[in-house]
Amino acid sequence: MANYPLNVLARDDRATRYALDVVSGNVSRRVGKSEIQACQRHLNDLDRQGTDSFPYVWNPDRAHELIDFAETLTLAEGEEPKPLELWGFQDFIFGSWHGWRTLEGYRRFRTSYIQVARQNGKSLGNAVPAIYYGNFDGYQYPQIYCAATKELQAKIVLKECIKFIDADTELCGSEYETGLFDVKEYKGEILCEITKGIIKALGRDTKSIDGFRPYFASVDEYHLHKDNQMYKLLVDGTKKLKQFLISVITTAGFELNSPCYELYNYCKQILAGVFVDETQFVFICELDKDDDIWDEENWPKANPLWTPETLVSLRADAIKAKEMQGSELRNFMTKSLNIWVQFADNQYMNMEHWKNCESELTLEDMRGKECYLGLDLSSGGDLTSGALEFPFDEGASRKYYIHSHSFIPKARVAEHIKSDNAPYDMWIKEKLLTVTETLGGVKTDYKYILAYYKGLIKTYNLKLKGIGYDPHNADAFLHDLDEVFGVDCVEIVQSARSLNDATVDFRLEVEAGNVLYNKGSRLLTWSMVNAKTDSNSFGEIKIEKHAQTKRIDPVDAVIDAHKLALGSKKTKSVYEARGIVFL
Repeated sequence: MANYPLNVLARDDRATRYALDVVSGNVSRRVGKSEIQACQRHLNDLDRQGTDSFPYVWNPDRAHELIDFAETLTLAEGEEPKPLELWGFQDFIFGSWHGWRTLEGYRRFRTSYIQVARQNGKSLGNAVPAIYYGNFDGYQYPQIYCAATKELQAKIVLKECIKFIDADTELCGSEYETGLFDVKEYKGEILCEITKGIIKALGRDTKSIDGFRPYFASVDEYHLHKDNQMYKLLVDGTKKLKQFLISVITTAGFELNSPCYELYNYCKQILAGVFVDETQFVFICELDKDDDIWDEENWPKANPLWTPETLVSLRADAIKAKEMQGSELRNFMTKSLNIWVQFADNQYMNMEHWKNCESELTLEDMRGKECYLGLDLSSGGDLTSGALEFPFDEGASRKYYIHSHSFIPKARVAEHIKSDNAPYDMWIKEKLLTVTETLGGVKTDYKYILAYYKGLIKTYNLKLKGIGYDPHNADAFLHDLDEVFGVDCVEIVQSARSLNDATVDFRLEVEAGNVLYNKGSRLLTWSMVNAKTDSNSFGEIKIEKHAQTKRIDPVDAVIDAHKLALGSKKTKSVYEARGIVFL
């Protein structure tokens, strides 16, 4: 099979045919870069299958087992029942899931991420494999789960399974003959008579969420999940299975600090060839980076199940979105065009600009350079954060490297993991966050801060030029700062008038690509997403947080450090250079 020309192979291979058509531009709708990358990945894998570095093989006959099964099902919803006919992108998805195999014959893909706009068959896309893997894959007692944030949401996919079953007397049975499935909708489950397996709706509010061993699980609308607990419980239950599939099918969402957005970015990196994960399937239909959202020609990129009715519907949505703006625009962008949009009218940072500033640089690259330290202090058990900013010249441009670090009392870690819905434990392991254990572990001991920055200065021969601090909670700390570091300590009032120039200039520098930070700075990025702007009557701004648990302390520290950098004689503000003056 590996030696077949692709054009010959595709004649009897609908999954590969779709990949070839997408890559060659031979499809009836406009296709985005991410979808092209997914299809190109499939074609690249065909060329290297069965090698030492890629021990997987493509079996189109196995791929068609799932495709052909799907087309034995009946669509009962509508004016009259009709046979299910798969679209090309569904051929590609189902075929990829079932056709890629290990050398031992087991399925290659163990996890799957699919992101398309709404009304593109997401529930159907998980109902078909739920039925198939529940009863027809030769695995006895399979556990099949339809998972979501709420059990009611999880039943949406389950009900799609039930509709397929009820439309086929062989599947549901009759008064004369037992069917292949026994539907118990009141219990949120379907019994699989051939395999003695079960298809069950599962939500975070389900009474028992332990003991999973899913052979197949769908995770519906993952963008609504506040954490990855459900996803991890499902994945963790597969440790001893030789093959399984955890399928995430979602649209884009509003929350960038979410497990779905994190998984989305990871999968985008797989498509781009930055990360290699041979057991993760990815299929994302979205507009490209610079596409005009009002151009109808771009809309099919996010809507692979494109029909004339889709165009009529999106035109109506677009009219409302363009005129009403606000929530209507956000909804149009996320649900109709599958674009991630942070839910905040006054979001401080454009996160695409911020992401473009990530780098491989570390403190080692800043050895011997001048820097400024910004401190955001906490008297209680919240985060205390520090930021070192290194202004340096790169050709004719002035750049700023940011090193961010935070501190938290030991006794408050578990509390904040729960209240903030944030992985503080992981940030501790990644050395982005230091735990302070003295003072009963309930209050930040500032001696840890002094020791941390004293150690960095010594290790990397840093030339600290000044410290900017929030005067709140700083009284007991000032003497130690002066004594340990021997540099000017500048009180930075946390008002819009005091912080406006630094706040605006830092954002402009990020937009210009002049700010750099290590790509592993996840705590800093998390807090950047949380930051919104608040203005005074003069139009001057400072940053605030979205809510009590949406912490922005690392960003506060960055702004303090940047204010000092702007005040140095060597630095000219981009903000000033653009001729912007506040009266």
